[in-house]
Amino acid sequence: MSSAKNMPGKFSIIIPAFNEASRIAASIEEVARTLDHFGYDWQIIVFDDGSTDHTFEAAQKLLGQYSRQLIVQRHERNVGKGSSLKKAVAYADGEYIVFLDADLELHPGQIKGFYELLCLRDADVVIGSKQHPKSCVESPTTRKWMSFVYYALVRLLFRLPCRDTQTGLKFFKAKVLREVAPYLTVQRFAFDLELLVAIHARGYKIVEAPVVVSIKRAKRRIPLTDVIAIFFDTLAIWGRSFFNF
Repeated sequence: MSSAKNMPGKFSIIIPAFNEASRIAASIEEVARTLDHFGYDWQIIVFDDGSTDHTFEAAQKLLGQYSRQLIVQRHERNVGKGSSLKKAVAYADGEYIVFLDADLELHPGQIKGFYELLCLRDADVVIGSKQHPKSCVESPTTRKWMSFVYYALVRLLFRLPCRDTQTGLKFFKAKVLREVAPYLTVQRFAFDLELLVAIHARGYKIVEAPVVVSIKRAKRRIPLTDVIAIFFDTLAIWGRSFFNF
C-alpha cells in the first residue's frame, strides 16, 4: 500500500440504482471493502431512480454502519439514470468522482487502475471501454454489431477520442464533472454521450481503459423503443453541441 504522503484525494463513488433491492447492500459493502483495502478516503452515494421494490430501504439500512461515508437519495418516480447521476454529483465532496453500476459487473477493484492511468496519461477523465482490445467481455454477436454501428455513428458526429461511451465505470476529476453538469439535459439513454461530448468540447483529456466484465444477470434484448430513443437522443445532442457546449 502506498504511503499516506502519496495517497490520492477523496473518491466519491456514485451508484445509480433501479430495482436492485436484492443486491444493493452487498454491492455497497463490496465497494467499501475494496476502497478500504486500497487505503483510499471515500464516500458512496447511492441514488435510487424511483425503484418499485425496496432498493432505497435496503441501502438506508447501511447508513448506521458507514456513518458519514454513505449517502442515500432517491427520485420518487423513475426519471432516468442520467438524471440520477447528475443529481448525485451535487452530493459528492471528493476530489475524484466515479460512476459505478449497482450490479458490480464492473468490479470496483478496477478503480485503482483507472486512477493510475489518469495520473500516467495526465488525463481529466478515464472511461471504461468494452471496445478496448485488452477488455474481457462476454457479449452476444448481435449486441456487438449494434454497438459497432452505434459507435461508428458517434465517432462520425462528434469526433470523440473514444470507442465506447456507455460502459458503466467512469472516473473523473471532480472539477471537470461539476463544470459540465449544469449544461446536461438528457435524462435517460444518451446521458453518458452528452456528458463526454461536453467534456471533450471544453478541451479536457479523455482516455479509455480496458475493463473486465463479470456477468451478474441474464442479458436482455434491447427493446426497439429504446434503440429508437437512443438514436433520437444522439441526434439531439449533436444539434445542441453547436450551441450549448
